[in-house]
Amino acid sequence: MSYSDPHTDQQISDILHSVKTIALVGASNKEDRPSYRVMKFLQEKGFKIIPVSPRLAGETLLGETVYDSLESIPSAIDMVDLFVNSERVAPMINSAIALSPKVIWMQIGVVNTDAADIVKKEGIDVVMDRCPKQEIERMGLFS
Repeated sequence: MSYSDPHTDQQISDILHSVKTIALVGASNKEDRPSYRVMKFLQEKGFKIIPVSPRLAGETLLGETVYDSLESIPSAIDMVDLFVNSERVAPMINSAIALSPKVIWMQIGVVNTDAADIVKKEGIDVVMDRCPKQEIERMGLFS
């Protein structure tokens, strides 16, 4: 399936400049995994990353406590970054919406237009099939 996210570079830049705290769903403690590298990169750029992984819940990852679910995060979130298969997006979308983020971001290869439609109806922006790390590097943001 081919998908092209409709956001302009300016819109992506505005989104990334508007968020400070990101819940990263699908966090990994394996340094060779994309979610680990993205988390570390975003931390280095000044974002507070809250890792979510049932497998690692209660552990510390890159200095942050790992939560088992979006529901268990005790603080406000600006963005939910989904490092999960497209099929796993729908079951967690209501939990993501409940956090009232500014944006729900689905990583490269993650596209779920039905879930995106639900999110948009709630007035929350949706980015799909993109990586914030790659967008920051490509546009030279936060350097």
